[in-house]
Amino acid sequence: MSLLALIDLEATPAQMGLLGTMGTLPVLLLGLTAGAWVDRTRRRPLLVGADLGRFLLLLSVPALAWSGRLRMGHLYGVGFGMGALTLLFDVAQPAYLPALVPRSQLVAANSRLSGSSAVAEMAAPALGGLLVQLLSAPIAVLVDAGTFLLSAGAIWRSGRGIPAEATAPSSPANPDGGPLAGPVAGARFLARHPVLRPVAIAAALREFFGAFFAALYGLFVLRVLEMTPATLGLLVGAGGVGAFFGALAAGRLARRFGLGRSVALALIVSKPLALLLFAVRGPGAGAFAILLLLQLVGDFWLAIFFIGEVTLRQQLTPDAVLGRVNAAIQVLNGSAFIAGLLAAGLLGDALGIRPGILIGAVGGLVPAFVLMGSRIDG
Repeated sequence: MSLLALIDLEATPAQMGLLGTMGTLPVLLLGLTAGAWVDRTRRRPLLVGADLGRFLLLLSVPALAWSGRLRMGHLYGVGFGMGALTLLFDVAQPAYLPALVPRSQLVAANSRLSGSSAVAEMAAPALGGLLVQLLSAPIAVLVDAGTFLLSAGAIWRSGRGIPAEATAPSSPANPDGGPLAGPVAGARFLARHPVLRPVAIAAALREFFGAFFAALYGLFVLRVLEMTPATLGLLVGAGGVGAFFGALAAGRLARRFGLGRSVALALIVSKPLALLLFAVRGPGAGAFAILLLLQLVGDFWLAIFFIGEVTLRQQLTPDAVLGRVNAAIQVLNGSAFIAGLLAAGLLGDALGIRPGILIGAVGGLVPAFVLMGSRIDG
């Protein structure tokens, strides 16, 4: 959709920024409400409905483009709607998974989900760009819409043979008004849990510094190191390769060290590697090798962190509040991500791209220190 806005509607930088913001706003505005909704109804219909809604929203884009009536205002609305439905899906999906597999198999299930996401990370940008180049941006959006229809069918089939009550939250309405009642119950549960609290703080800090780093990374590679866009694409794609192998290794590490320790280990081992950026100079083979190593190793351990974090959340959270805990994580991480982008822009402008990205690399050590000083030992 971003390429469509750039190519077909000749969007300005300000319009592109607003388009990206519209996709993020629902997390901040609707996150806690979405969690409460997930905890009050069956999760599979919500997932299917979110996919069908995204299918219809995206379907409207090529329809208007081919009729000559597509405007940026419509894309803003689609972006916000897609963000809201993606939020609902992302909150409901981790809450639905424990109904499909035993809790003892959650690490393996989350690893496979992460592995499929890594494959998408490697293949989707290239496929999308190829479709835009060979056919058109509206055709690419149409293909994208079709993937949500396929997803809806797959999720609907996933629940066949499972009793309806097994895919609904236990004690869904919390009628007693106790500690698990209300949209903020997820945040309250996180704040009081001795294991999930430091993990949530570390995850939010990782989002902040990850966004900070990502906002300047492309500029650093293209303008400071003077590498080509193709090289940048190769480096980003390498992250998907690392994430795929990280997903394969997550279960083995969890069995070897324990789930909690593997989560901490993922940050403690990987984050200091970013300090190698201090040695990167110029567009030569040495600089490329360091950046490639950072992408491969960094995303390898990042996949292990994400898999362990969501599995801990699923194992340690009561089913009746799991949706709201997922939503609280979404709001916390979304807020940290936006703050990281803004901070990177300010410091990058004030200090320069190289000092800014080095600050992001050093700051990335902070979440590792949080887990090193916590009681996480699951």
